[in-house]
This record gives sequence, C-alpha cells and structure tokens, in this order.
Amino acid sequence: MSYGIYVGKNHSRTGHAWLGGYGDEPSSHWLEIVPEAEHKEDAVITVGVGPDAQMSGVRREIPQVPRTLRHIRVSYSYYLGVPAPITNGGLNAAGVAVRDIWSTSRAELIAMTPKDQQGLNYSDLARCVMERATTAREAVAIAAALIATYGEASYGGNSHIFADAHESWVMIQFAGGQGLWVAERLGADSIRASRPGYVLEVPVDTPDHPDFLFSENFVSFAQEQGWYSDGPFDANAVYGDAKGRWAGVDWIEREMAARAARDEKIGLEDMMWAVRCPRLTGDTAGYGQVVPLIEPLDAGLRMLWHTPVGAVAAPFAPVYLGQATVPPEFGAHRYLRAGESHRFMDMRKAVAGGADVVSEVPQAQEAVASAVYEAKRLMYLMQLGDGLAQVSKAFETREAQLEERALRMMRVAEVLALAGRIEEATDLLGYFSETELRAGLDLVRALGSGLEAQMRAGGQLPNTPTPRAFDQIW
Repeated sequence: MSYGIYVGKNHSRTGHAWLGGYGDEPSSHWLEIVPEAEHKEDAVITVGVGPDAQMSGVRREIPQVPRTLRHIRVSYSYYLGVPAPITNGGLNAAGVAVRDIWSTSRAELIAMTPKDQQGLNYSDLARCVMERATTAREAVAIAAALIATYGEASYGGNSHIFADAHESWVMIQFAGGQGLWVAERLGADSIRASRPGYVLEVPVDTPDHPDFLFSENFVSFAQEQGWYSDGPFDANAVYGDAKGRWAGVDWIEREMAARAARDEKIGLEDMMWAVRCPRLTGDTAGYGQVVPLIEPLDAGLRMLWHTPVGAVAAPFAPVYLGQATVPPEFGAHRYLRAGESHRFMDMRKAVAGGADVVSEVPQAQEAVASAVYEAKRLMYLMQLGDGLAQVSKAFETREAQLEERALRMMRVAEVLALAGRIEEATDLLGYFSETELRAGLDLVRALGSGLEAQMRAGGQLPNTPTPRAFDQIW
C-alpha cells in the first residue's frame, strides 16, 4: 500500500519542506543511484503489465527521452505481477522527490478496466518522472501526458506525491482505462499524509484554479455514468473508495500538526518519527525515506535519509545524489527476491537448464551481508520480545549525533563546491554515507545479537504459530 507524508516549509524548523514515507511490498528491496544518461533518437522503454499481473495487460514500447536525470531510488522485485524492477520513487538531480502510494478506485472503475490494458504502470510513471521532471508541477504534466498518449496499466487505482523545494502535488490515477486523474497542490502551510492517497473536494467550476488540475474527461465521465450531476465534486466520493481520510491518515496528520505548532516546529527527528512510529510501521514496510527538499549549491549535494527496511527496525543514514556507489550490503540480494528460489549461483546450470536458472544477483554482492535480512531479523526479535523501547532509543541517539555530523560534512562539501572542486565534495560525502550506512548496519546486528541472547537466557524466545506484530493503526 505504501505511505507518504509531506510537510510544507512554513512548518519546518530548518526552513525547507520535507517528504517522507516508505514502500509497502513483500519482496526484496535495494538502494541504487542511477546515473544521468544520453539516449539515441530511436531509444524506447518497455512499460505496462503482462498477462501474469493481477490485473492483466499487454506490455508495450514507448519512446525514451534524449536525456534522463540522475536519481536515487529504491527498487524491488515483485508486486501483483508488475514486471521488475519496480520503484515507488526517490529523488532526482533537479530536486524533484517522488512517493508512490496506493489509492483504490471505485468498484465499477476496477471492473471496467480492460483485460488487455496498455500503458504505463505506477512504477513506470514514478521512474519517468524521476528521469525527466525538473519541478513538481512538471511531474504532474509529464505523468498526465504519458497517460493521455500511451494509456495507463492500473492495478486498481494509484496515487503519487511529487514534491520540490517550493510546492508539492498529490496526483490520483483512477482505474477503468479512461485516463482519469486529478491533482491537488500542497504549499508551504500544508501537512498531508497519503495511505491511501486522497483528494477530496475539487473546484470543477473553476478549471483554471491554481491548486487543482484534472483530466479533460474528469467531470463529463462521472456525469455519463450517473455518479455526479452538479454541486461540490468530491473526487474520493465519486471515483475513489468514498471513505475520505482513513483513520491512520487522520491520526498522523493531527500528530504532525501538533508538532508543527510548537516553537521549534518540525525537524528531522520528527520526520523520522513519522516514518518509524510503530503505529504506522511494521513488517510490511520495505524501507524508509526522509527527503529534505533543499536547494544546495550543486545537484550532487542533494540527499535523502534511508533505512533498508521499515525504520522501526533500522536507523536512518544519509545518501547523496553525487556519490558514486552505495555499499553492496544495501544493494540487491537474493533474500525475498522474486524468482530466486529456483536459481543457482552456478554457471553449469546455465548450460544444462536454460536461461532462467542462474541468479540475477552478482556473486560479489551476495557474498556480503544483506542489510534487509539483518534488519528484518531485528524486527522479529523486537516483535517477539520487548525490545522496541531499547532499540528505538539506540536509533534516536545515533541519529541525533549523525544529524550534526551530516551538517558539518555538508558545510565542508559546500566550501569545496564553491571552489569548483565538486568531485572532491561528492567523494567526501560518498565516503561519509557509505561509512555511516555500514555503521548503522553494525548497530542493527549488535542489537539483534543482544536481544536474541537476552531472550534465550531468559527462556523468552517463543515459538508461536501466529506472528506477533506492533499495534498498527493500518
């Protein structure tokens, strides 16, 4: 289902907006930095879903743009049969941050979705926006144009949050194969959570309203179906699940509004809490992200805070757009990767068994620890025992110290950038990031070993047939 939360800059202690959240899928997840690329005039990309998807379709090729932007993203290997690698978003060189969040459409729209649907799936849209958009507003325009030109391959309805340093847009894409969408602008005074993504009342009588955009058939199609005649147009009631803001969304928006009302407003630790809070985050969360929507001296200094699983079981660490690599521990592994159960790390099988019997994961990467696996192990120990408070305190203490170190590192990097030594600046930040990502993993492993030892010594490692979980609101 995924989760996103946007906080406008007027609520921010540091004077910039924030975007946080996580992906919510069962398969493997890995962090990657995708370089800027130039593409030939006839270059294409393959988009959509195939016959094996839960809502089936036909894959198709569409033109690639001549140049794509460098970006950070988390990819994963499976969701409802959508072809891998899949992504929920990330951050690009222009400072556009993306979060993809489920948003179900009304039953009639799902039922009328063609079985041979063609067009871009939710991940294709997120990826194309990260590759192409230079502002949040342009991100909406890009997604809308792609849907209008090539169609959309739906899994029942979806949404995105597109954000930059100045504003954010929530865009809902509705099922049905009709190209229906709506987008609402969020500004400096906004606090908005999505799970699911929602847009409520839309001023359809004011088509040039600065805070709303929608497809050309947005009103007429609802009228044709008898779902709307006149008066206020509630997009969620007409095209969505008609539930409005879900309880979890209402709760976290109120919690963050209360924090914003304090003299100190909202800082990094508040955004991390909003992504980590065990009322919201458990085993389903595939990773955690917090993006400070800043305007640095160079695109290579853009950054996000990352956890390899739900942040309740892993500490945040900084990742910078300009760094060359991420540690292999945080890259792709076989753990939870779709399709790996029948593959081998052995080329003899490639000769004997055909194309799909050798692992897709590089051997050198699989030879190191998996950050996802280690953090998942810690999560399950926390859920089986009473280690939540202890682990949370350790993470928060580390992150408070790390925030200060990150600020100092950024100041040094800015001095280098001003001197025209940007490669040295990004090398420095990359070394810092890789060091801190690995230090966080060391902490996860130490906490896991400690909790297991305590529980075994006290005879408290239960073997229960029913999994235990945090008391989540969703």
